[in-house]
Amino acid sequence: MKVLVLNGSPKQKSDTFRMTEAFLRGLNQHQEHEVHVVNVIEKRIAPCRGCFGCWQKMDGHCVINDDQNEILDLYRTADLIIWSFPLYCYGMPSHLKALLDRTIPLIKMKMVQEDDGSVRHEALADFSKIHTLVICGCGFPDWDGNFDSLRMQCKQCFRDPQIVCVPETPMLNVPAAAIVADPLLTRFEEAGKEYASRLTLSAETVAQLEAPMIPKEDYIRIVNGNG
Repeated sequence: MKVLVLNGSPKQKSDTFRMTEAFLRGLNQHQEHEVHVVNVIEKRIAPCRGCFGCWQKMDGHCVINDDQNEILDLYRTADLIIWSFPLYCYGMPSHLKALLDRTIPLIKMKMVQEDDGSVRHEALADFSKIHTLVICGCGFPDWDGNFDSLRMQCKQCFRDPQIVCVPETPMLNVPAAAIVADPLLTRFEEAGKEYASRLTLSAETVAQLEAPMIPKEDYIRIVNGNG
């Protein structure tokens, strides 16, 4: 299986990417998959110009000459795409959003209406074989209200994505928090093994991954320097 990991964290020691790395360890435990990690912050990806030059060429590439076209080539051939990033202002970091904006060359101007009445652009090729997993972490102490807009965006942009949103992730890089952080990483590794066998995660597994590591009140007290 070809796995494309789009690492949207701008930091070298990323809280969110530690979870993704654990997931990949589990994914590869019984079979070594072809994993390509793109550290998006290191790439030259300009904002979309809205010129629709890609819709004139229709070759699956953008008219802007930077690193995006190489990523589009990887995107088209992937079996699994993992979008891994921290929550920024209730959405993706801007450099990763620029990458997402410039996946427009992979669709056509032609619109199609789905059975549920929603309208989408027709894909340039059959991307139904591509599985999408979103792993997002944030510094808030819980889920409520913090990931809602991101979840809606991902559902609209990706085909049947599996979404895992994890609060309190700064604790993953605090040595004193290892007693609660390490079990979470172990759960992500187990989730990777589950995904390798089923190409999906059960609702129970997602709930375990998204559960806060410590009570909300304790987390707030520690962040505020009162712990």
